[in-house]
Amino acid sequence: MARINDTSGYLIAPDPARKRLTRAVQGTDQNGDPIDLRVVEERPLTIYLNSQEIVTAMTIGDYPEYLALGFLRNQGMLRDDDVLQGVDYDEELEVVVVRTAKQTDHEEKLKKKTRTSGCAVGTVFGDMMEGLAGVTLPGLAVRTSDLYTLAATINRTPSLYLEAGAIHGTVLCQGDRPLVYMEDVGRHNAVDKIAGWMLSEGVSPDDKILYTTGRLTSEMVIKTAMMGIPALASRSGFTAWGVEIAQDIGLTLIGRMKGQRFVCLAGEDRLIRDADPAKVADEPRKMGRKGAVL
Repeated sequence: MARINDTSGYLIAPDPARKRLTRAVQGTDQNGDPIDLRVVEERPLTIYLNSQEIVTAMTIGDYPEYLALGFLRNQGMLRDDDVLQGVDYDEELEVVVVRTAKQTDHEEKLKKKTRTSGCAVGTVFGDMMEGLAGVTLPGLAVRTSDLYTLAATINRTPSLYLEAGAIHGTVLCQGDRPLVYMEDVGRHNAVDKIAGWMLSEGVSPDDKILYTTGRLTSEMVIKTAMMGIPALASRSGFTAWGVEIAQDIGLTLIGRMKGQRFVCLAGEDRLIRDADPAKVADEPRKMGRKGAVL
């Protein structure tokens, strides 16, 4: 598997200086003056399950094995009883092959594939909602003091987002500690990398929180639930279907986390308000049209 970065208390943290993740590009600014800028790379990664090609995703290229494992697991193509025999990455061909001891039911799932509204390669399958019927999430109590600490730590962590932008981040957390911070051009890819790491390392989801910089859409909620993680938080906003699914399955859903502020739209009964928002450093508020606060 890919290397582990243990700096800053993380088990895996972003590495903005890592080769091949960005490229130097020359351009001009608003005044017509020359400017040098680092931009995020995109490269294809084709995922195979045994001998079947499943999908080609556009990705920044780090942790390809975790991305492949997590994608297959979150799409329901890898079950709990599937025995992994190998995960092989060919950097030159940009291909990952995941091998199992027996054939899976991926052919039938490919017939049910539908494209979702997310950026990059966001894909769900027709029976994923059916898979949620058997999901039981632990009733994890979420402390607002932990949420504030996590947001402050994550937002100050050196990352590709701060270096070059055009990227999404997702962080696996436990209590007030961020554990694994993944980035990619699509938030779905970042989540899948974390799912792949958890599957590879045998990490329990029961006491974890998933933090994302992206929107809290139906697919983000479904993927979080399929991973068994009981709480999902974001700096961004919600979609109505994402909220409805979270309420139905007992997932704590918190969005618009900026400074002192956040909104909880599912799982209020599992939220422990043990921090005074007035004592938390706030972020400047942005004004929308007609003076509305965003």
